[in-house]
Amino acid sequence: MPTAQSVARFQDTALEPIREKVLAGVRLSAEDGLALYRTHDLLGLGWLANHERERRHGDAAYFVWNTHVNHTNVCVATCDFCAFAAKPGEERGYTMALDEVFASVAALPEQVREVHVVGGLHPDLPWSYALDMMKGIKRVRPDVHVKAFTAVEVFFFHRLYRMPVEQVLAELKAAGLDSMPGGGAEIFAKETRNRIIKGKADAEQWLDVMRTAHRLGIPSNATMLYGHVESLEERVDHLLRLRELQDETGGFVTFIPLAFQPWEAPAMKLPETTGFDDLKALAVARLLLDNVPHIKSYWIMITPRLAQVGLSFGADDIDGTVTEEKIAHDAGASTPQVMTVHELVRLIREAGRRPVERDTVFNVVREW
Repeated sequence: MPTAQSVARFQDTALEPIREKVLAGVRLSAEDGLALYRTHDLLGLGWLANHERERRHGDAAYFVWNTHVNHTNVCVATCDFCAFAAKPGEERGYTMALDEVFASVAALPEQVREVHVVGGLHPDLPWSYALDMMKGIKRVRPDVHVKAFTAVEVFFFHRLYRMPVEQVLAELKAAGLDSMPGGGAEIFAKETRNRIIKGKADAEQWLDVMRTAHRLGIPSNATMLYGHVESLEERVDHLLRLRELQDETGGFVTFIPLAFQPWEAPAMKLPETTGFDDLKALAVARLLLDNVPHIKSYWIMITPRLAQVGLSFGADDIDGTVTEEKIAHDAGASTPQVMTVHELVRLIREAGRRPVERDTVFNVVREW
């Protein structure tokens, strides 16, 4: 893909001053972010994002051999966009026995390096369930990295078990937790967040949990749910609040824009995101989040084909093998449940990138 320097002129002249900032290494403003979201010059935006992506990572495109464990869907929260959760007592609710979790992890191929654990906000599980899960996963697979429990889950533990957030995190870390996923951020804007979410951490609480985790040496990812009822201004605000916290802690490893999945959330009566919007979400994130090392093009949410294209629109990571994922698929995602390593390598190579297998915190495992 041509570099930003080789572009003589953008179709959208509003991108010209932003290009000058990008090439000079000047931090972009909220107004710049809005201009990027509003532009219809997708190739111009892509050139800018690709310039930043290649400046940081060259032609490398990362992936991880990983699996998901969604241990329970029982949840006291009410999120309009979520088809995964079941209310306590609902027939379709489930909770995995710990022995079932351990057996599934023990049966994983030896190449798996990450176990990603997230679930619902279950009001009746004892604190020992979470701690024993961490300990047991490490017992059966001491070599895997355990990425577990969103900031929303940690804040729920804090309230349910009447423990300080710092204590919750410290005990989880001692039991085997290595890092945290970035889910539950959704959108930070108060009115919109209250419109789509009831019964879980607000924006400040989410950010404070992450602040505490980073202070304790627990790295994390960060996310934004887009394509529902949020405004472009709220998207920019969300990214800048993440950038502000990253300035303070440096603990975010990867940002993942999550496309709204409307098929099994009929109450919201919204269409799915377009490819245009999905690529914009990646590109704008790369340009605004100048202090977050990695941007993920999450194939589970936007399809493998578009995730591949995203590697030229700011993303340097395409996630991993996954094996089984329930949350997005319960919401109607039509993407596969699993990608083989060879499929991921093919996607990356055909995008003109160099496949690099990584661990959770981007230590290189193998260059393919």
